[in-house]
Amino acid sequence: MRLRDLPDPATFPALKPEHLMLRPAGNLPDPPGHPPRILLLYGSLRERSFSRFATEEAARLLTLFGAEARIFDPSDLPLPDQVKGDDHPAVRELRELSIWSEGQVWCSPERHGQITGLMKAQIDHLPLEMGGIRPTQGRTLAVMQVSGGSQSFNAVNTLRLLGRWMRMVTIPNQSSIAMAYKEFDEAGRMRPSSYYDRIVDVMEELVRFTILLRPHAAALVERYSERKQKQIVVDPAADLSAIATAHQHRTV
Repeated sequence: MRLRDLPDPATFPALKPEHLMLRPAGNLPDPPGHPPRILLLYGSLRERSFSRFATEEAARLLTLFGAEARIFDPSDLPLPDQVKGDDHPAVRELRELSIWSEGQVWCSPERHGQITGLMKAQIDHLPLEMGGIRPTQGRTLAVMQVSGGSQSFNAVNTLRLLGRWMRMVTIPNQSSIAMAYKEFDEAGRMRPSSYYDRIVDVMEELVRFTILLRPHAAALVERYSERKQKQIVVDPAADLSAIATAHQHRTV
């Protein structure tokens, strides 16, 4: 499988445990009964990739918060349209992981004021609809970026736009790490800083939104235009919204 092993998954040198809430969504109902499933994508193949380092920090936190985190390794992913019919094992695995996920984290370097080609290629390989299955719709999304210079938000803004286009629920918080080469030690671990604290905030929020929304994911992406296209007729007896509205009118 094209999943990256997570080094030192249970060590948190930059974390102050006395301030940590181990179950950020502890007060929220969680009907599915399994850990939130989070797919993480990063946007650089460099050996010392700061977007990968930041993604790994996010994955460690998600695991600590009780989620199941999987990091996709894009090292042999072809360019979109490079392989006829997208018939490539890396493309198939990426799509399967997206279908498996209930939430995602996208972390890109900012290059020439934008996300990298690798980051865009991964998103471009995720179709809106695939054999009646929608690999991204209704899933939560957290966006992050790393920069070589001063703090910028170009990459996260683009990732937000793409998340909206992919019909995902992008959470309000985000992470942007400036001068990333200063923020990680030789082992690729993030030093204590406000940038690290922000990643903790973002992952807490992602877990909460994922647990809050995943029981309702199908209802949130229900669309008239798609029902019309597929000739799906709504049964008034099963239309809960109409039933609730009618009940409300009777009680007023």
